[in-house]
Amino acid sequence: MTTRTATVAFSGIDCLDIDVQVQVAAGMPAFTLVGLPDKAVGESRERVRAAFNAIGLALPPKRITVNLAPADLLKEGSHFDLPIALGLLGAMGVIPADEIAGYVALGELGLDGSIAPVAGVLPAAIAANASERGLICPLSQGSEAAWAGEVEVLAAPSLLGLINHFKGSQILARPAPRRMEDDGACLDLKDIKGQESAKRALEVAAAGAHNLLMMGPPGSGKSMLAARLPGLLPPLEPAEALEVSMNHSVAGQLAEGRLLTRRPFRDPHHSASVPSLVGGGMRARPGEVSLAHNGVLFLDELPEFQRGALEALRQPLESGRAVVARANAHVTYPARIQLVAAMNPCRCGHLGDPALACSKAPKCGQDYQSKISGPLFDRIDLHVEVPAVSPADLSLPPPAEGSAEVAARVAAARALQLDRYRGTSIRTNAEADGELLMKIASPDEAGRRLLTEAAERMRLSARGWHRVLRVARTLADLQGAETVGRLQVAEALSYRRLMPGRAA
Repeated sequence: MTTRTATVAFSGIDCLDIDVQVQVAAGMPAFTLVGLPDKAVGESRERVRAAFNAIGLALPPKRITVNLAPADLLKEGSHFDLPIALGLLGAMGVIPADEIAGYVALGELGLDGSIAPVAGVLPAAIAANASERGLICPLSQGSEAAWAGEVEVLAAPSLLGLINHFKGSQILARPAPRRMEDDGACLDLKDIKGQESAKRALEVAAAGAHNLLMMGPPGSGKSMLAARLPGLLPPLEPAEALEVSMNHSVAGQLAEGRLLTRRPFRDPHHSASVPSLVGGGMRARPGEVSLAHNGVLFLDELPEFQRGALEALRQPLESGRAVVARANAHVTYPARIQLVAAMNPCRCGHLGDPALACSKAPKCGQDYQSKISGPLFDRIDLHVEVPAVSPADLSLPPPAEGSAEVAARVAAARALQLDRYRGTSIRTNAEADGELLMKIASPDEAGRRLLTEAAERMRLSARGWHRVLRVARTLADLQGAETVGRLQVAEALSYRRLMPGRAA
């Protein structure tokens, strides 16, 4: 007798249908698992055997063969435990085989028969809903699956609970979707004294989702400014929240099955490797750049990151996608991020202060800053210097304007952009390009002359030219202006500063 259950394999956030075929036939007792399983899937045999023993069932003394079709696709992960167990229960006549055929199942079995959380429940639920099937998942992830729409969700605490449900002696309640609670614990700009130009750049970056680089000596407040950016950003739109949560679900980082509502803020250590930043590893998992999708990726001490890791960011910054290519996997994760970086001007950090600078200045600054390649530097819209805060500024009372006031202006600018780009895949000015950018950000005659003259003098690249226009459009949105004028172009150009020995 052969029974079938359905599950999925993951290719990025996309789901591939897997047909789990279980056959119990006469012959010497054996439990064979085929279909290109990895080690975690191969160990399912022992977990299933132990879970059956825990609930008072014994595997039949026959030849058991489990085939995971298609057989030429590598199967990875422990979520195959539950569909294999359900297929066996159907073959043994414990539960009706025709009923489990209408569900997609995923979950890891404990030795006591409990069902443990696994990665990827949200995309699996969306795939099940698209194919008009139900979903069987762990109890703790039922609320995650409930976001997929009208899909029937069976969130079970244990294998015994599922058996009782299909026999009618216990009905599993439909789980309710839940959101991650917003505790409102964002840091406030009022905590930072001085640094008015840096605060202005932070507001512009938040309003248009522009990339930002802050450079200044140690202790000038670069990290403090970056940490306050989440308090200026608007909450995730429903479609954005679903995209972000799918990335986190595949990575196994969706806490308690709750959908994210606040934009991600990821700040990896500068020792991060290429796979940890852009994705990869044995199972091609999403990296920091994908976990920061629709949010902020903050890289502190930028030149201290590995050169290869920084160069790997160039393609996601341009395309909004992270493509992970391996011998056994080629997957794509969404990675539309806002890059915020901070760095010292040199290794000692005091390049501009003759009293504190080391004996190698200014060459040490050129060598240190040259760790950032020209193409990566060119992809950053706003470059702002963050000087040391003077004692006079530190003695002043807290500023009157805080994050709430700035966030209100940012929200108004973002609302203009949502209305402008309605009907397209673009959400912010930082994503505009081509003819659309020239249509919405073409400056008036005075602004055009200024931009042309500055581009020739600063030797702006074509990318730099377009990024100036995007920033200028955001500045106009912050002021509620319909057209881009000379003042907006001038301020946007002020953020395209030259690094030593390099054109913008």
